Amino acid sequence: MAKRQQPAGLPSPDQILRFIEESKEAVGKREIAKHFALHGNDKIALKALLKDMTDEGLVDLAPGRAFHKHGGLPRVTVLRVAAIEGSNVWAVPERWEAATPPPRLRVIEQGRKGALGVGDRILARTEERGSGHVAHPMKRLEAGGETVIGVLVEDMGPGGKPILWLRPADKRARYDFAVADKGDGNVGDLVRAELTGRGPAIKAKVIERLGDPFAPRALSMIAIARHEIPHVFGAETLTEAEKAAKLPLTPEGREDLRDLPIVAIDPIDARDHDDAVWAESDTEGPNKGGFRAIVAIADVSYYVRPDGDLDREARRRGNSVYFPDQVVPMLPETLSAGVCSLKAGHDRAAMACHLVIDKHGKVTSWRFTRALVRLRANIAYEHAQAAYDTDAPRDEWDADVLPTLKNLWACWAMLAKARAARAPLDLDLPERQVILDEQGGIAEIRVRDRLDSMRLIEDYMIAANVAAAKALEAKKSPVMYRIHEPPSREKLVSLKDYLETFEQSFALGQVITPAVFNRLIDGFSEDDRLPEIMQAILRSQTQAYYGPANAGHFGLALGSYAHFTSPIRRYADLIVHRALVDSWKLEVPGKPKDLPTRTGLGEADAKGLSRIGEAISALERRAMEAERETVDRYVAAYLSTKKGEIVQARITGVQPFGFFATVDGLGGDGLVPVSTLGNERFFYDEAARSLDSEHGRVSFTTGQRLDLRLIDANPISGSLRFELPDAPEGGFRNRPPRRDGVKDKAGKHVVGKRGRPANIKHKGKRR
Repeated sequence: MAKRQQPAGLPSPDQILRFIEESKEAVGKREIAKHFALHGNDKIALKALLKDMTDEGLVDLAPGRAFHKHGGLPRVTVLRVAAIEGSNVWAVPERWEAATPPPRLRVIEQGRKGALGVGDRILARTEERGSGHVAHPMKRLEAGGETVIGVLVEDMGPGGKPILWLRPADKRARYDFAVADKGDGNVGDLVRAELTGRGPAIKAKVIERLGDPFAPRALSMIAIARHEIPHVFGAETLTEAEKAAKLPLTPEGREDLRDLPIVAIDPIDARDHDDAVWAESDTEGPNKGGFRAIVAIADVSYYVRPDGDLDREARRRGNSVYFPDQVVPMLPETLSAGVCSLKAGHDRAAMACHLVIDKHGKVTSWRFTRALVRLRANIAYEHAQAAYDTDAPRDEWDADVLPTLKNLWACWAMLAKARAARAPLDLDLPERQVILDEQGGIAEIRVRDRLDSMRLIEDYMIAANVAAAKALEAKKSPVMYRIHEPPSREKLVSLKDYLETFEQSFALGQVITPAVFNRLIDGFSEDDRLPEIMQAILRSQTQAYYGPANAGHFGLALGSYAHFTSPIRRYADLIVHRALVDSWKLEVPGKPKDLPTRTGLGEADAKGLSRIGEAISALERRAMEAERETVDRYVAAYLSTKKGEIVQARITGVQPFGFFATVDGLGGDGLVPVSTLGNERFFYDEAARSLDSEHGRVSFTTGQRLDLRLIDANPISGSLRFELPDAPEGGFRNRPPRRDGVKDKAGKHVVGKRGRPANIKHKGKRR
């Protein structure tokens, strides 16, 4: 977007932002004009300036035409009470369109305390206080509902009259909701509904029919609807993508690498191809015995330029979302599967990272260029591994592909040595793969094989990512780091308590490094409880995120790390590419018609990296949850034909009300209720993560393997339910009534009378 010539009397964007932030009341165009004494043509110019600020993501426009800082809260807005904790009332914005998680506000009640309840709606004035926000209620509003995705089901009520219910698609939901208004929905339809009322009187009103929950792609569409993932590109974005795809691709301003036998090695079902690699040994000179390597990455920044519709939509999505049945791309298909995807035999724009690797596997130098590449082959991991293992190329390959693979493997052997010396966290956790047939049905669900070809590409990508971060640091350029902080002490204490149940010590006073966890893993290498140990270590880790303040990457044991290698599917990588364009002076010549000229980062985004990092980190978490939920739905759909069968399972979690188990080789958690475990009472031991029978005859512990009967599998929610193979139909009913609540072995209440929580909830340490 071209910079607007600002009239002399018009305030700057910074002045407007400062006024909005400091004002105690809602700020609209009228209030801004009055504050800065604008009249006549200046008011017209102000309107245009505010539109630019909105388009550029500096401000948001709230209901009522009031402005507030992008990603922040309006001064006056509608809130919904989300929780009451002791004397504190907490609320969240009813409408929240920013990519970051909605803030929690402490409500300052005036007059009679306790007047507000969970679910109440209030119009409130918001105020920043310390590191958070508080809300001052102005008036209480009529009840309005949250929205729920679910399926309409029918049941027979009193007198044989049919009753319509909404069954939520979220497997954490505990109840179905009575339907007050079915709108356009019918029994069996997937719908979006609004919940109204409070407590037992909550009703569902259908506001949108989403279609058949068992149609092709329906299981991923449930996640898309539930998480509100944008999946349709607007006309302006598609138009700009078509224009960008036609940009001329010439060697001007680029390094011509088309003669090198560069190859891409990807999953066999890859939808796009971001990266390609090449390596060659150094037989003379100061690096004799080492290698030179190139990691070529799709030059997305050439096609997706700052301030355009494409860029705004890519930032709004944050990343591509990958489901078994479809991909929701960050960029339109014209780019993501077209000109940006590195395909063999086609000239492609690339950002090339040149690496010099010594004989010890250390990357000693790097440089970045914009390049022109023509790949020799797109190779699946399985095919690359087979060719290397058998020393036999595939018939369709050029003669130089197999020698390239051999060079890549030889260079990787050195990179792997350096990686081993660095000792990053070595969690080998299984990845589930859903294989669909041509009709979209489930052909197979399996654990994806972990091949050396995958590790090879991973190490080349890590080397390029480190080089990108250090290259930008050397130029004093802003960096969008990929940050993984060390585990918190609280999580380490929890891990220590858990390991003690295995008679395994864990010293909290030591310096915690990834190698400490690796030694733990090695100690259980011959133990069938190893998967649970690795899961416990994984739970102790912090969530990785993006940001401009470097805190290192604990898991990879790296001091500086950025994401550079996947700009087709991650906005963070596109930011890094643009920063490299600026710092390494890689701007390409030419002024394309109807497209932004600049391909670098620019001053505004360089200053806003913290805000961008928060937004895309939240979007990444949303994508991961949606992908995981969808795989769980496919697992449930696959198992729905096997109800009543005995399956081999492993306990993944224990709670006072039962334990969760996952089917070996398939995944998907299902509950085994404590009521189905037997006639004895069971007691929950938090530290041991176990349920123990009253007389010690039976114990169910996290990590334990056992046979279970599958009694329910719900593809809509992805939930499973199991019982013990010898459990009678309907569970064990001879257990003595719990009139006085559930007690532990010392006679203290675990659950209070009438189901109210007691002071002591369970055995074990309180934390």
